[in-house]
Amino acid sequence: MTWLRRWIFRFSLRSFLLGLAFFAASMTPSLIPRGAVEQGVLGGVVIATGYLLGQTLSLIWQAADLPRLGGRIGTVFDAVLTLAVMALTVWILAYSLEWQNELRGKMDMEAVEGLHLTRLVTLTSLTFLGLYALGALVAALFHWVRANFYRIMPPRRANVLGVVTVFAILFVVTRDGIFDRVVASLDQSYEAAQELFDVAPPLPPHAHQSGSAASLIDWAAMGQPGRDFVLTGPNAETISAFTGQPAMEPLRVYVGRANGETPRERAELALAELIRVNAFEREVLVVTSPTGTGWMDPGSHDPVEYMHNGDIATVSVQYSYLQSPLALILETRTGLDQASALLEVIHDYWSGLPEDTRPRLYAHGLSLGAWSSMYATNLFRLLDDPIDGAFWAGPPFPSRFWQSIQVARNAGSPWVLPEIGRGSLVRYANHVHDAANAPAAWGQMRIVFLQYSSDPIVFYDPFSLFRAPEWMNDPPAEDVSQHLVFIPVVTQFQLALDMALSFGAPPGHGHAYYARDYISPWAEVTAPEGWTREDTERLRAHCDLGVGLGCRNEVGG
Repeated sequence: MTWLRRWIFRFSLRSFLLGLAFFAASMTPSLIPRGAVEQGVLGGVVIATGYLLGQTLSLIWQAADLPRLGGRIGTVFDAVLTLAVMALTVWILAYSLEWQNELRGKMDMEAVEGLHLTRLVTLTSLTFLGLYALGALVAALFHWVRANFYRIMPPRRANVLGVVTVFAILFVVTRDGIFDRVVASLDQSYEAAQELFDVAPPLPPHAHQSGSAASLIDWAAMGQPGRDFVLTGPNAETISAFTGQPAMEPLRVYVGRANGETPRERAELALAELIRVNAFEREVLVVTSPTGTGWMDPGSHDPVEYMHNGDIATVSVQYSYLQSPLALILETRTGLDQASALLEVIHDYWSGLPEDTRPRLYAHGLSLGAWSSMYATNLFRLLDDPIDGAFWAGPPFPSRFWQSIQVARNAGSPWVLPEIGRGSLVRYANHVHDAANAPAAWGQMRIVFLQYSSDPIVFYDPFSLFRAPEWMNDPPAEDVSQHLVFIPVVTQFQLALDMALSFGAPPGHGHAYYARDYISPWAEVTAPEGWTREDTERLRAHCDLGVGLGCRNEVGG
């Protein structure tokens, strides 16, 4: 096994130093605070990536037959480079705790201590060694395959076929492994959904509730996200206790994926249920697109029902059982089609009603639901009879609708909180700015985006591999580190990890949208009669009291 030892221990100092430089760069802050485990794994991955990049460049250099630095000059160069990279790494490690704690302080998180660095370096080393060993085994496989080809063909052809063969082997192995994991995830999601059907709680007792004995919607097939949405939230008594006025029972209509075969069928069932419960006689009708699992954020829907004293109906249709990341990859089209079918069916019926008696119509969605809702809100189709407005929270970066509005921002306004024209059609809000102030009054249609400046789901940029995202060219926002800088390749890894961590950020940061931050945007979009800033603050205080009083803070997907 001499050849195996030769490949495993053929270690490149220069490639490792490039990886170590990547590691040092990865220790700089990004959008979401990172614990020792997350940063350690990221560090090991970027060292391995830098090492692979260094080896690739070395192979290209050799293939081009360019001069190589060797002898005494090469030794001196390696010594100087090693000292420089080690000094940079030690310096950044020394400041990394300060940078992380600065960011954690901005998000009201507990500071980390020195032991954090010990765990981090240990995990980084183990991760890199594991990846290096894996790479060495792949290299050994290539060497073995090529050696066998040498016996039957010229070296150049053997080299090319060796690479092709190894890639083919890796493709089959990883494809099968990834496929198995995806299937397992799908099976778990589907199994969980089926169990929900089997253990459905008793039917809702009131005829106006979806899934009740009087409802057109099968309760057992609705699924847990829909049942939770229908059964929870403030009732007329709770709302009246807050407003001091007689209140109505809010209407919540939900159609599960299993309640219909096609998007159109489910949308028409939702419309029929809305008609059954007289939803078109309410003051406000909200058409909401759920997240991947069908989850509806109570932190958004509870407050707006208080604001309108219960004189409101909300409708949503589930399109998937999968968590949002899987739904985004595997069922993107399904989500867009379902949102489009629902809004089209409801808008067609709504537009045929007398304007002076029909409800005001709004579109809404959070995260993946915001994406599908934006896609469904075809402004050109709605020009003859437009909806009254839309409120979208945490819009994912791939949305073309969101991107087209972002790039239209006024010169000098920040990317994370842009100003669009005079603010009569589109406004933005975040955890410290509401959408109340603009140079112009609202027009006929009102659109508000709620997006946290530290939300990587919104501000991830696929091109950050080689260029700075647009928002990095602006001064840092309130909950973004002053020390965040763009570093090619490394920033891409940082933002990708941030997306995975963003759901666990403190409420009001990352992708953890907070009940109190929905309130002012809803007030601006739906304009409750007689509503004041004092009412907004009073409802925020009410929501801050917690579970059991409505306005619950949850994270789902």
